[in-house]
Amino acid sequence: MPGEWRALPSSFRDPSGFLFEREGGLYRQVNRYYQDDYDLLLSSGLYKALTEQGLLVRHDEADISPPDPQLAYKVIKPQVVPFISYPYEWCFTQLKEAALATLKIQKTAFDFGMSLKDASAFNIQFVDGRPLLVDTLSFEKLRLRPWVAYRQFCQHFLNPLLLIAYKDFHLNQLSRIFIDGTPMSLTSRLLPFRTRLRPGLASHVHLHALSQKYFSTRKVKVRERQVRRVSLAGLVESLESLTRRLGLRLKKTEWAHYYEETNYTPEGFEWKKKLVEEFLDIIKPDTVWDLGANTGIFSRLASRRGIQTVAFDVDFLAVEMNYRDCLENSDKNLLPLVMDLTNPSPAIGWENRERKSLLERGPADAAFALALLHHLAISNNLPLAKIAEFMSRVCRWLIIEFVPK
Repeated sequence: MPGEWRALPSSFRDPSGFLFEREGGLYRQVNRYYQDDYDLLLSSGLYKALTEQGLLVRHDEADISPPDPQLAYKVIKPQVVPFISYPYEWCFTQLKEAALATLKIQKTAFDFGMSLKDASAFNIQFVDGRPLLVDTLSFEKLRLRPWVAYRQFCQHFLNPLLLIAYKDFHLNQLSRIFIDGTPMSLTSRLLPFRTRLRPGLASHVHLHALSQKYFSTRKVKVRERQVRRVSLAGLVESLESLTRRLGLRLKKTEWAHYYEETNYTPEGFEWKKKLVEEFLDIIKPDTVWDLGANTGIFSRLASRRGIQTVAFDVDFLAVEMNYRDCLENSDKNLLPLVMDLTNPSPAIGWENRERKSLLERGPADAAFALALLHHLAISNNLPLAKIAEFMSRVCRWLIIEFVPK
């Protein structure tokens, strides 16, 4: 029926408003509860400053009836994100860029008398190759109190970055298990002892974890205490400095340097690229998923044509190298993501609906399965019929290459 709407299952926790779909369009209801903060976001100039910097999603106010009129203040229509990705699918530099963008947004908000009331990594998406805050209702009027989003920032951004940098990149998958962020206590236990001797890590992780443990077993009379503005700014500066210093050594993995050791002759490799380009010209897709993309050489055949392309690979460092190339070359149409196709991202969260599975985010117009099937069929013992069924759900057109045993 005309006017029917559907609330997005991922948008229900914030009393300020919620996302909904109507007649194929995406909208957000802003509740009266959030009226003063929403008006301040626009009137202060913060919205204009952040959107001009490419840090906050743009929106238009929509002249349609709200789905819940009793609560509604306004309805807005945000810019649509081409592909929704999640922190457990990001490489190290993507997570780091998202963390730094969140801190930059907080610093900018200070200048306009506002502050982030949450710092969830799930509020960040990658659009045009850069991190973008997509929750317009994340801001509140600045109050001289401890930053309410501090713990969330540590658990969603700082802790995973530290565990990847100091221990192992596979630990980013903890974000898939702990949907509210990697716990402080677990991070503190997993990090090497030497991190306790570094002032920034000692305060933001180890003392933070001890503080949580101490107060978790005691009754505390909650009393809002005031803090100086310079202290709030100092906290954000400290987090930013610590985050910027974190790095990742690109050690050799099984697939990260695949193209340096490929069995293709130079002529054969160029012929393969030419053939893929010809297929793209025939299909003319708007979206492409490159399954088993490695460092994205073939993904770029699509993205450089202006096609929105997602490059999946199981190798964390191959995805890292791919994203670094995207940054260096300002590739706005390519999104590299970590994905194990034998165990792709599932639907998780409340009612198993807060975060979508990989298949729920498809299908793509076209997909590449180049030198991939023998890994699935031979290395992982997957029947070809099952692989064919999976591919039929992933895309409408499939460009496929099979390497015989």
